[in-house]
Amino acid sequence: MTEVTLDRAKRRTGLMAALLAVAMIGLAYASVPLYRLFCQATGFGGTTGRAEASAVPGDATLRALGGRTIKIRFDSNTAPGMAWTFAPRDRETTIKIGEKRLGYFTATNLSATPTTGRAIFNVSPDVAGAYFRKIECFCFTEQTLAGGETVEMPVTYFIDPAILDDPDAKKIDEITLSYTFFPVDNPAAKPVSATASSAISRNRG
Repeated sequence: MTEVTLDRAKRRTGLMAALLAVAMIGLAYASVPLYRLFCQATGFGGTTGRAEASAVPGDATLRALGGRTIKIRFDSNTAPGMAWTFAPRDRETTIKIGEKRLGYFTATNLSATPTTGRAIFNVSPDVAGAYFRKIECFCFTEQTLAGGETVEMPVTYFIDPAILDDPDAKKIDEITLSYTFFPVDNPAAKPVSATASSAISRNRG
């Protein structure tokens, strides 16, 4: 093999290695939302699932469950760099399986400037994540608090009665829902209403 041929082979090998590295990085980034969707659909790793209000069991189903209850504990944390206090209104409650309930968390921005955060959540024990259903939650979107502002953040949820059909989950008598708020460096732009857009256009005109 001549030196020219060897040099070409080395360049080709280097190019292929670089392309492979780029492809792997791209796959890693693409897999994040896919993994998140998978977790929300299956409850894998203690990730809770989203549900429509219509999915809440009716009265007949609740009566058939015989009033089986389960204790819900709420845990709250803030990541380093998040200048907020964040805590549940109630640390624990007992609910009927299948019953829709509303819980509240209180957050205060301790800084003097607006701050945006995003809550990451999980359920323990992990196997319960597949049956903890959220209808509405502050964790679905970014939250922005003005300097010194305090707000209450609601979460509407229920425990899917299917938990009683799971041999690994039906004996669970306590579930912990945990949230951690992380700072968002580049908040998503808030949509501008049609009325506001018209006012901006008139001012510019």
